[in-house]
Parts: sequence; structure tokens; C-alpha cells
Amino acid sequence: MSDAIRHVTIRGRVQGVGYRAFVDHAARSRDLEGWVRNRRDGSVEALFAGPAAAVTAVIAACRRGPSSARVDAVQDDAGNPDMLNLREAGERFSVLPTI
Repeated sequence: MSDAIRHVTIRGRVQGVGYRAFVDHAARSRDLEGWVRNRRDGSVEALFAGPAAAVTAVIAACRRGPSSARVDAVQDDAGNPDMLNLREAGERFSVLPTI
């Protein structure tokens, strides 16, 4: 399948429940590129890049989250290659600081 880049924002009880670690594991296990971070408004933001089927699968996982999370909404938008520049140097997938 073709490559996809998706920018996702997850709302609900998604901070303080291991959500970023869950996303990091889900993305790395699918060999995706991108990043995840908390936002001060209580949401989690992520960028996923890679084969379309793998990106779709990780977004589906985001809709569930870890067992201690409660996902109320997932906003799924197109991303762009420049957004990958937010990753830590040398990493395929990064957990970034809160903004």
C-alpha cells in the first residue's frame, strides 16, 4: 500500500494513564515513523507515517488506548512530511515533551 502521514489528536482521559507509552509501543511495533506528545489542554497529539495499512491499524489502536484510558474522541487529519522534523534526531518515533 502507499505511504500515509496522519496527524491525530486524542481526547478523553488520556494523560496520566500510560497513553503515550501505549502509542509509542503501537507505532514502533508497526515500524512507523512519527511522534507522540501530551498537550496542556489534556489531549494527546501524534503523527504517524508509513504504509497506509499500518497507519490505519495504529489509529484504530488509538481509539481503544490502554485499559486505564477513556478515549472520547479521535481527530484524524492529513499530516505532512515537514511535521516529521519534530522527532528527536536519529529516532524513527519519538515521545516529545508536553506543549
